[in-house]
Amino acid sequence: MLIGLLIGIASGVVQYLMLAKFTGSVTGGTFGKKTALFAVFQFALPLVVLLGCYLLLEGGLLWAAIGMTGSLMLCAFIRFILTNKKKDGS
Repeated sequence: MLIGLLIGIASGVVQYLMLAKFTGSVTGGTFGKKTALFAVFQFALPLVVLLGCYLLLEGGLLWAAIGMTGSLMLCAFIRFILTNKKKDGS
């Protein structure tokens, strides 16, 4: 149970970092092979992690999904707060 949650949190943070890198490249106008790899891995990571938790951890799938979703939302919220503080000049 706890292992699944920790795996979900870690993979959610990694997925957020890859998503941020991907969106930064696309909005910056630099779309290349590296950007395409970030897109593929960003979408494949949850599938691999959740499938691995389903097969290897008894009862860990739900907690991994909760950890992944929660960490993605928390990272996005923190980024939102930090960028709004920068824009306000505070």
